[in-house]
Amino acid sequence: MNTNLQTWHHIIFNQDRVKLSAILADDVVFYSPVVHTPQKGKKITFLYLSAAFGVFFNETFKYVREVVNETETLLEFEVEIDGILINGIDMISWNDEGKIISFKVMLRPLKAVDLIHQKMGEILMKHQHNK
Repeated sequence: MNTNLQTWHHIIFNQDRVKLSAILADDVVFYSPVVHTPQKGKKITFLYLSAAFGVFFNETFKYVREVVNETETLLEFEVEIDGILINGIDMISWNDEGKIISFKVMLRPLKAVDLIHQKMGEILMKHQHNK
C-alpha cells in the first residue's frame, strides 16, 4: 500500500487530528461540495476536515474504491447518515514531502449534499462561537 494512503487511513480511522495537521501543506487548498469557492490554507482546511470527522465517520463509513499513484489518491466512500445513503469521492493531491496540497470532496445524491451542508454548518458555527 502507498505510504500516503497508509497515513490517510491511519488519520481517518483513528480521527487523528494531530497527524492530520502534520500532513497538511501550509498552502493546501480545500474544495468543499457545499462551498463554491476554494478554501485556501492549512488552518481552514484543517477546520473543514476536522468537522468532517464528526459528520461522516460512523460505523457505516467505508471506502469502496481506491485509485492511487505517487501524487494522487482518489477514494470513493459510502456512508449512511440519517437514513440517507451517501456516496462520495475524496480527491487528494500530495507533494514530494508527503503533504496534502489539494483536497476535493464530491458527493451524491443531492439529498446528501443538502444534509452534509446542514450538518457541517452546525459544527462550523459552534466552532465560530467557541473562538
